[in-house]
Amino acid sequence: MILAWLILIPLAGGLVAWFLGSKYSDWSRWMSLASLVLDLVLLLYLWPAHSTEAAFGRSMWIIEYNQPWIPQLGINLHLGVDGLSLLLVALTVFLGIISVICSWSEIYENVGFFHFNLLWILAGILGVFMALDLFLFYFFWELMLIPMYFLISIWGHENRVYASLKFFIFTQAGGLFMLLSILGLYFIHGSNTGSYTFDYTLLLGTPLSPTLAMLLMLGFLIAFAVKLPAVPFHAWLPDAHTEAPTAGSVILAGLLLKTGAYGLLRFVLPLFPGAAASIAPIVMVIAVIGIIYGAMLAFGQTDLKRLVAYTSVSHMGFVLLGIFAGNLTALSGAVIQMLAHGISTGALFITVGMIQERIHTRELDGMGGLWAIVPGLSSVGLVFALAWLGLPGFGNFVAEFLVLLGSFRVNVAITVLAATGLVLSAIYSLWVVQRVFHGEKQGGMQMPDLSMRETGMMAVLIIAILWIGLYPQSFLNMSEQALNNIARGDSSSQTPERGGVQ
Repeated sequence: MILAWLILIPLAGGLVAWFLGSKYSDWSRWMSLASLVLDLVLLLYLWPAHSTEAAFGRSMWIIEYNQPWIPQLGINLHLGVDGLSLLLVALTVFLGIISVICSWSEIYENVGFFHFNLLWILAGILGVFMALDLFLFYFFWELMLIPMYFLISIWGHENRVYASLKFFIFTQAGGLFMLLSILGLYFIHGSNTGSYTFDYTLLLGTPLSPTLAMLLMLGFLIAFAVKLPAVPFHAWLPDAHTEAPTAGSVILAGLLLKTGAYGLLRFVLPLFPGAAASIAPIVMVIAVIGIIYGAMLAFGQTDLKRLVAYTSVSHMGFVLLGIFAGNLTALSGAVIQMLAHGISTGALFITVGMIQERIHTRELDGMGGLWAIVPGLSSVGLVFALAWLGLPGFGNFVAEFLVLLGSFRVNVAITVLAATGLVLSAIYSLWVVQRVFHGEKQGGMQMPDLSMRETGMMAVLIIAILWIGLYPQSFLNMSEQALNNIARGDSSSQTPERGGVQ
């Protein structure tokens, strides 16, 4: 039941936080924090007991929970984690705790309802990373959507209604394509075998004609490309990030985008290896376009938060490139990038939020000389800007190096073009540091430096990004078997080996 409890605790905690928030705002905050800390305790119990490769045995899953839900339709409450999903579950709980802490002094209206939505988003994300029944996966996929819509539309900034509607329409439309593909796979498998099921491990062996495989794969691909986001499905992201409260931006950048990448790794490559291989060169080109296009658009922004949002399009392009390069090196780089980007970009959004809370603007023209006023905050901003540009020692460097190394074995020209993204990221990162923290101090500007709460939060984030950069092997070992299965196109110990994306 440990996997079910990881989801049920934030669901119940969200309801209690909502109830408490009507009278006691601080109790609502503490309830949310306690729920996520309890999830962390469960993970700390699970991690050492099941994190070694020997724990897998003959099954690809470290731990499973499988109970009938609607047996007449072949729908089960089937949850499971391997090394890949365990890393992402840990990232979800970690950034969830950070999101509660960073919003502690930012949210003062409808505090209970805010934490209800926050915890239910996290519960949906945890379900996405653990669901092994496609109906259950779609259920959690949609569960993430509604609370995030409320989070942006109620507690967002000036154009929050427009941004939340845009986010809802894009992601809902993408999800409908995936639903059609799930139903198509369900009926095709049932007609071939006589067993109608949404079970992921059983659907892996479904025989499909090349045309059907391509059509079904495209339905999944569109949904995950929207959430990633990949060009040209990225238009919702800058508006959503810009208007969302700080906690919403952290969850968007650190977690929701990762659900799209996870879907590609867990469903597109294993379920449709032939179709994915045939479309891989096109997707790799799209990835490179996203890397360069996102970086170029970042240069044209005057809103600091919008600038950080566009860099996510660029950095997630490396994830897409690594996934469709398809070898173990590139896949490992993509996973490390998911973790490193979640922490570094989440930290940058928190930094922007702290600056906005102090000077009440996100416009670059209203900033400058902050180092002389708030050296602690400026130092933290510099650290994560260096992680942003991929400086050795930080997780982003390891991730991008592995992706480029793996993609070089597949297509040299695409790799060379993707590498220009590293140069562009160095330029805009140092440019932002100069514009925000150096230069002339704005007249008469005074503000407090980091509080104890903010210092502790940012210190933990710095330790996390350095851990990934200096000791990446701990994360590579965890995900190695799962990524080996994906690279071979063999996602189940009972499934015959098939050709992956090469």
